[in-house]
Amino acid sequence: MTKKTALVTGASRGIGFAIARRLGKDGYRVALVATGPEEKNRANLDILTEDGIEWKYIQANIGDSSDRKRIVKETIDAFGRIDVLVNNAGVAPLVRADLLDMSEESFDRVIGINTKGNMFLTQAVAKEMLKQEKLFKKRGTIINISSCSADVSSTSRGEYCVSKAGVSMLTKLYADRLASEGIRVHEIRPGVIATDMTSVVTAKYDKMIEDGVFPIARWGQPEDIADAVSAFASDLFLYTTGNYIDVDGGCHIKRL
Repeated sequence: MTKKTALVTGASRGIGFAIARRLGKDGYRVALVATGPEEKNRANLDILTEDGIEWKYIQANIGDSSDRKRIVKETIDAFGRIDVLVNNAGVAPLVRADLLDMSEESFDRVIGINTKGNMFLTQAVAKEMLKQEKLFKKRGTIINISSCSADVSSTSRGEYCVSKAGVSMLTKLYADRLASEGIRVHEIRPGVIATDMTSVVTAKYDKMIEDGVFPIARWGQPEDIADAVSAFASDLFLYTTGNYIDVDGGCHIKRL
């Protein structure tokens, strides 16, 4: 029986690694994309090997056009097909600046990776999915990891909010275009997740949790996002596409 293949970007650590590991445990062969060299991430890759997961590491930047083409080629060369794409790679602004002080360089960098990179990697993978023989109930699944910032204002990192709102729209666009082709497209909006990206503002979020801002009063974990990805990648949502789920401890709930 042909095994399914998952392509996960930003997969060397944090949310991306948790997703790659979960899909591997679900039986997928996993292509992991990250910007750092393979040896730098050896410890996590060894965990996948110990788990019995078949994996391939691809050092690449999704913000680069030639790298995006290489990501698809190397995945196909290694595994023959792509059944699931998880667009997890993303960057935060290098400096949190007031909206009125935000630079064009910072805006271009964040949009170029978070929105443009995901838009055109999805395009390339979708074209590949359409070439493949349909062996399963779906021809493919594309899952975009956006953020609660797609819908919540944060004026100290406006470029990040705009980039994630763009990811939300590209989810709808590809869902619309690919539904008739048997490809489902979903979005996951993480809230405050314990990763390197949030480590610089730990005290801020600890205080918010203590003050009861989040109905589920704890930090989210990368595995919380991986569980949602696993569900969307499965055959449980065959009549669902273009939708999103908040994995944020209830932070999205409007409260008096």
